[in-house]
Amino acid sequence: MELISFRLCPFVQRSVITLQEKGAEFDITYIDLADPPSWFLAISPFGKVPVLRVGDSVVFESAVINEYVDEVTPPSLHPSDPLIRAVNRAWIEFGSDLIFKQYGLYTAADEETFEAKRHEVLTGLRQLEDVLGEGPWFNGADFALVDTAYAPLFQRFELLEQWHAMDFFEGLPKVAAWHRALVERPTTTTSVAEDFADDFRNYIAKTEGYAARLYAGRTA
Repeated sequence: MELISFRLCPFVQRSVITLQEKGAEFDITYIDLADPPSWFLAISPFGKVPVLRVGDSVVFESAVINEYVDEVTPPSLHPSDPLIRAVNRAWIEFGSDLIFKQYGLYTAADEETFEAKRHEVLTGLRQLEDVLGEGPWFNGADFALVDTAYAPLFQRFELLEQWHAMDFFEGLPKVAAWHRALVERPTTTTSVAEDFADDFRNYIAKTEGYAARLYAGRTA
């Protein structure tokens, strides 16, 4: 299997975590999404990553890729109960929406937009607090695909908290504990390049947005 990737994409990271958790053999090919090669555009209908090549076949969209990987590399990371599995899939979609809200936060052009996006993000985290149990994972004792969906999100929150002196998890003890368990899980760390934090910080700086100016002000 070959995973087509962009180094900073959280959706790619979801699939890398899943592949690593399942012990699957795979290669990663990195591309520049700002200047994608023609061969990539020919196989990616949306022009987005991740894309998984399996022989002559192509699978796209991270949730679909992760479902495929889970099915072909037992045991499953999905709950066996159909209803719990469906609930997990619904919260995976919620996580995708939260990733986009987080992106809007760290690329916001001005303080007003930044605060509006932060409010959206915090609202989403409070909704998660209401559905989480005792942990350490979303479903309790068993790590699942739904956990892989949130690891990239929480890893980026970890860095944003360090750089901007923010607390995204104040008053959210269950989310905070889940966040800590996910960022400390080995596959979260190994699913990105060693210089990921620097790459992520540089990406934010290049936006020249409010988050970039906040960081510049704290380090001046």
